Amino acid sequence: MSGVSRLQYSTAVRLIRVTCSGRVDMAFIFRAFSKGMDGVCIIGCWPGECNYATGGNYHAFNMVQLCKRLLEHEGVNPERLMIDWCSSSEGIRFANLIDEFSNKIKELGPLGEAEGLEGEQLRKKLEDLTKLVPYIKLAKKDKLALRFDDIERYKDLYSKEEVEELLREVPSYWIDPDKCQACGLCRRRCPVDAISGDKNLIHIVDQEKCIKCGTCYEVCPDRFAAVKKLVGEPVPPPIPEEQRVIVRKKAKEATAS
Repeated sequence: MSGVSRLQYSTAVRLIRVTCSGRVDMAFIFRAFSKGMDGVCIIGCWPGECNYATGGNYHAFNMVQLCKRLLEHEGVNPERLMIDWCSSSEGIRFANLIDEFSNKIKELGPLGEAEGLEGEQLRKKLEDLTKLVPYIKLAKKDKLALRFDDIERYKDLYSKEEVEELLREVPSYWIDPDKCQACGLCRRRCPVDAISGDKNLIHIVDQEKCIKCGTCYEVCPDRFAAVKKLVGEPVPPPIPEEQRVIVRKKAKEATAS
């Protein structure tokens, strides 16, 4: 922003500039908190004054409302996350916004201390939440795509109960070893390479890498129906390595003869 370099504001702030506030991903927010930041402030163009005519600032405001609910669910004060507006010519306003937010964070104290959460416990919660971002985006894609001219309408878009249900119904995907035919469709289509396997080798989902997108579930052929969507139940342990080889019918007959 023009003039910012000549204005004084809190030195506790670490600035990261992006081309549009709409480019700020919710994973960036959770990652910042998990790395020990006490607050996150997003400042974008004024509503209706998007430089790129894409309405990225509306999307950012929508996303922030959901993030506030998610942080609240994890025990983090939602006031630690702020979004506001400033044009490129309003250097003084920018500096004032930064100072006001910095003072608010000082009043709240270090992250986790005021909330009564231990550092490692909170970090683990936030890291787990970051891993769920792809699932959250898919589950809430319709609401995240909403565009209201009245910016205030976004504030009541997400309820506590809705977020509780969202996180309670997080799915897991598991490949039934008795049904997997090692066709490789799920492995090739997985966007994060979370599925291991090969020809004639039963495929396994790495639950640590899985982003809950459901692509494997969608592409698994109906005649196999090997990929299972599990909600509210534990994922069975992976099959032992020595039992992963699939013995085809012809191979069985040849061995028998």
